[in-house]
Parts: sequence; structure tokens; C-alpha cells
Amino acid sequence: MYGGRGTHPGGGGLGIGPPFTPPIIKQLLIALAVVYVLQFLVPGLYDLGAITPVEVWQGGYLWQPFTYMWLHDAHGIGHILMNCFVLWMFGSQLAMAWGPKRFMRFYLICGVGAGVVIATLPYILYGFGMTSQRSLIVGTVGASGAIYGVILAYSLTWPERTIMLIFPPVAFKAIWLIPALFFMTLLFGGGNVSHVGHLGGVLVGWLYLRSQGDVRAGGLLSWSAIKHRWRRHRMRQKLRAVQYEEWEQKRRDQDRRFH
Repeated sequence: MYGGRGTHPGGGGLGIGPPFTPPIIKQLLIALAVVYVLQFLVPGLYDLGAITPVEVWQGGYLWQPFTYMWLHDAHGIGHILMNCFVLWMFGSQLAMAWGPKRFMRFYLICGVGAGVVIATLPYILYGFGMTSQRSLIVGTVGASGAIYGVILAYSLTWPERTIMLIFPPVAFKAIWLIPALFFMTLLFGGGNVSHVGHLGGVLVGWLYLRSQGDVRAGGLLSWSAIKHRWRRHRMRQKLRAVQYEEWEQKRRDQDRRFH
């Protein structure tokens, strides 16, 4: 998906990754790795833990909105590696700022909340005739719902930080992380990406931050704030265009003097 470069909490400059990995992040990474190995050693663990809408609401498998977030695609290691990388990249700095208890509570709320959305939304869409019955029996695994919530919280906590993606090699402010990730998953993610899970993690994370009185969650994602940022972006673009034109005019003047 991407890598990133962000300013460290303690000072200026750019660097790859966080300056320190908190114990809570290490513990989460170890837990994800252990469960990934157990998927191959314990028969039935994957099928019982993956979240399937029909099993949750008609089969009584109410644990799945929690267990799915610890499992990952068993057909390749890329899924878990990417989730672990993003959790380390953005979760570390958030855990340092919040502390382990608040971070873990938020992580679990986003993950379980996204699981409830994954299990429920297909029934709603099916009821309105907007999807097929097959959507009710599709299983979902992965920590992406929780991690998207973490990315949202990071982007709202440090909205002006510069993020540099590895692929494509572009830089932008952290506040645009979530839109950029949704665009990239739609463009490159393929058919196995749970967009519902990603959206669920973002929605639940935002609602939770608002309920906790986090001013950034309400202010930075309000419609007026979005319009303000868009207008500011357009003004910056125009300013750059004027500066570029001035630079080009100076260059042309110098060329005429030399020739």
C-alpha cells in the first residue's frame, strides 16, 4: 500500500518511521504474528474466527466481530505484513501521545465496530435489493478496520504533518491520509479488499473521538472545515502558479541578455 515519512514528535526534520516503538505496539504486533501462525496449526480456527454476516446474525457466532481482526489472509503473507507496517508506522506515535490504555481501547473499539458494520451492512443492502445474497456468506479477516481508525486519529492529531508515500512517490499533509488510502485501495486494491471494513473503522473511530469531546474530530472533518481547506489549497495553487510565472519571466529576461 504505502510507506511514509513523518516529522518526529520531538522535533523537526523528516524520518522514516517512528523514533520509538511503544510496548503496546510491540505486543499487538506479536499477537498478530502468533495468531497468524496458529491459523495453520489449529484446524477450524480461521473459519470460526472470520466474520461472516449470516453466521453472526443467524448462526449466533457473536464473537466474530472481535476475532476477525486478529486473523489474516492465509494464502499470502503480504496482508499481515502491510497491516503490521501501517500499525507500527502510525500507531506508535499515537500510542506515545495517548498512552497504552487509551490507545488499546480505541484500537479495539474501531476494530469491533468495523466488524459490526461488516456483519450488518450486507443485510441492509440486501434488504433494499442493492446486493446479492452471496454478500451474506462472504467471510472477512484482517486488522484493517482497527488500523484505519488509528490512521484517522493520527491524521486528526497531526493534520499538518507531511506524509511521503513510497508508491506512488507523492507527499501531502496527514489530514488527506484517509482520502488518499481509499483512492489507492479502489485503484489498486483488487476485489478482495474490504472497503466496508475500512469505512467502518473510520466511521466508528470518528464517532468515538467526537463522543470523547475531541475537538479535532469535530472541527477538522466538518463541512465548513473541508471547504476552508479546499479554498486554502486553491489559493496556494494560484500563488505557486504566480511565483512560477515570475520565475519563468526572470529566466526569459536573463536568456535575452545572454543571447
